[in-house]
Amino acid sequence: MKSNPAVVMNRKAHYDYVLGEQLEVGMVLSGPEVRVMRDHHAQIKGAYVVVRRDELWLIGMTLGAEMARDVKLLATKRQIAGLLRQKVQGFTIVPVKLLPLKRHIKLVIAVGRGKKAYDKRQTIKERDLSREQN
Repeated sequence: MKSNPAVVMNRKAHYDYVLGEQLEVGMVLSGPEVRVMRDHHAQIKGAYVVVRRDELWLIGMTLGAEMARDVKLLATKRQIAGLLRQKVQGFTIVPVKLLPLKRHIKLVIAVGRGKKAYDKRQTIKERDLSREQN
C-alpha cells in the first residue's frame, strides 16, 4: 500500500522539540479551507495545539495570505485525556504534518518537550556528521 505524501510538514518541530507519541486527528474545516490545503498553501510552522473545554484546538495555522481562524480538532475523549496528562507534566502538543486522505484532511500531532539551545546545537552537529558520512 502506497503512503500518502504530506501536504504540509512542520520541519521546525523536529528542530525545536524532542517529539514523542504521535496521534492522527481529524479537523473541522470549511470547503475553501480544504481547497487551500490541497493546493499546498497552508503553513503549520509556529502553530500549536491547546485544550479548551475538553476539546483540541489548532492555533496559528496560516492559510494562503491570511491568518485562519482557530481550527477544532477531532479526537476521542480518551485521547484528549492522555494528551492532558502529558501536558500537565510539561509537554507541548505540536502539529507535525497534514495528510490528505481521499475526502478528509488529517493532522498528525505529537507530544514534545522543548529543546534547549545546547540540544539544538547537538542536533545540527549530528546532522552535519551524517551528511559528511554519506
